[in-house]
Amino acid sequence: MHGFKTIKSECVGEIEEKKSRFIATLRPVETEKEAVDFINEMKKKYWDARHNCSAFVIGEKGELTRCSDDGEPSGTAGRPMLELLLNEEIRNVAVVVTRYFGGVLLGTGGLVRAYQAAVKEGINNADIVTIEECFECFVKSDYKAMGKVKSLVENKPFILQDILYEEAVIFRLMIPCPLFEEAKKSITDISNGRLTLEKEGKKYFGV
Repeated sequence: MHGFKTIKSECVGEIEEKKSRFIATLRPVETEKEAVDFINEMKKKYWDARHNCSAFVIGEKGELTRCSDDGEPSGTAGRPMLELLLNEEIRNVAVVVTRYFGGVLLGTGGLVRAYQAAVKEGINNADIVTIEECFECFVKSDYKAMGKVKSLVENKPFILQDILYEEAVIFRLMIPCPLFEEAKKSITDISNGRLTLEKEGKKYFGV
């Protein structure tokens, strides 16, 4: 299973087009309920806006998608917003674009461009992370080999979760699944076969 991109935390982007304000709010979500609750939350927050259009994508391959034009002409808001999320390959995210009407009609093409531009501005302001399926692992080392293990971890794309200093030194790591065999071999090589990398389970983790 490969990694996928998502946003680390809620973010906002805003543009103005012919006196209309378009405010894009994006939030990471993992379930349809979370996405729907977020959309309803934004509708309450921006209750005085003309439109609160929305879209969300859930699942590594975008298995669940929804979008809403919220009163805009059909296909001019929700669908373009959703297509931008899919094209940017961002998953597990919901977006609401709030429009305060400025009195000037934008036309079909103008609306599509404005809603996509607002979402793009929000993405530009986001911290993008890659979520990968990782093995939770540990290495039990003696104090003599501790420096070699620490140096290896610092120079590889492995995530150091914790170091426990007991009778032995225990390194707790998150290793992206495709890199496990490489990591296992590296640990064996630096210790001349004395140390091993042990798996405990799997977990999705931002890397």
